[in-house]
Amino acid sequence: MKGNIIIKNANELITCSGFKAKQGKEMSDLKIINDGAVVIEDGIIKAVGKTEEILRQYNEKDYEVIDAIGKAVLPGFVDSHTHFVFGGYRAEEFSWRLRGDSYMEIMKRGGGIVSTVKATKEASEEELFKSGLKRLDSMLSFGVTTVEGKSGYGLDYKTEIKQLEVMAKLDNVHPIDIAKTFLGPHAVPKDYKGREDEFIDFMIDEVLPVVAERKLAEFCDIFCEKNVFSVEQSRRYLKKAKEYGFKLKIHADEIVQLGGAELAAELGSVSADHLLQASDEGIRQMAEKGVVATLLPGTAFSLKEPYARARYMIDQNLAIALATDMNPGSCHTESIPLIFALATLYMNMTTEEAITALTINGAAAIDRADSIGSIDVGKKGDIIILEFPSYKYIPYHIGVSTVEKVIKNGVLVFNKEDRGTVLCYKI
Repeated sequence: MKGNIIIKNANELITCSGFKAKQGKEMSDLKIINDGAVVIEDGIIKAVGKTEEILRQYNEKDYEVIDAIGKAVLPGFVDSHTHFVFGGYRAEEFSWRLRGDSYMEIMKRGGGIVSTVKATKEASEEELFKSGLKRLDSMLSFGVTTVEGKSGYGLDYKTEIKQLEVMAKLDNVHPIDIAKTFLGPHAVPKDYKGREDEFIDFMIDEVLPVVAERKLAEFCDIFCEKNVFSVEQSRRYLKKAKEYGFKLKIHADEIVQLGGAELAAELGSVSADHLLQASDEGIRQMAEKGVVATLLPGTAFSLKEPYARARYMIDQNLAIALATDMNPGSCHTESIPLIFALATLYMNMTTEEAITALTINGAAAIDRADSIGSIDVGKKGDIIILEFPSYKYIPYHIGVSTVEKVIKNGVLVFNKEDRGTVLCYKI
């Protein structure tokens, strides 16, 4: 569904204006219009400006009108790294971490990704659809209008395809748009321990061609990490994925400084994600090649690991995106307010930088900065309205959503005043 709507009298209209990732100091410029208004026609932003100027040009009687007096208005948030389609949960594993067990120790015990693989294989498509739908509803309530979703909980042909097919079905019915990523090499299956090259061969020969032919994903990703997949194995897989026409992402330098950031720059990846241990040289190369650094503070928080060096990265002119990494193990949350709090309180990012990271830079991290991520003429009418007069309330109201209304393609799809239910699904 696409709608016609005017939002007027916004105390702050935070446009985040731009059509590509903002690097370094550019991330601080939110391009705010006081007493702003937005016109959306057929789901596309038609005009942006001062309320008085907009209302001289457009007749309110021709539109649904939302009076945002005393409110802040922003682009919809883009959560550019999640694993939201999965089976089962790992609450017991969380308790193991609380007593001091490391992430790698839990993986060796049969926990971690492999545990979720088993549960996802056993889950029916209908079960994955229903749980995925509930998670998307929750994301929408936090102001997310576009999300990236990864496969990777199959590590085989059948389940990887199943995850991607479920995401496609969810994309067809839910207001949130889904950017789909094939993450077949997310972990090493037990049957392939010590034969990682053969597993990469399997993914390249048996699964990649089908995902490409059926257009089930836009991106390909790999977990480049010690005891998972090496830089050379990651290079081989990603280069083949690029030949099939996929855009590239990479789980890089999360636990060990392995050179994943440098590989992302070498291959021209759209983004490199995690980066807790990224080297100075890797950061420099990423900035030079325009690779977006997608940082996931919720994961560092959940694992009690040091945070990625966001302040240093921004000062080195890198473009930073922030995302939840919503998954059943290392970061079981879809809370955008939590990500804001962690980024500003513990990663030394300013509120302005965090907003840029979750809007236009989040859009750039999924290669959609030309159509979403800012309030610009010609882009999708994906907009959120806060309960408060300023964007500064987002991190200030710690861990609590300040989102009152969510508009997707010019249609009001969420209103906190309506008991926080999704008001409209796609038809």
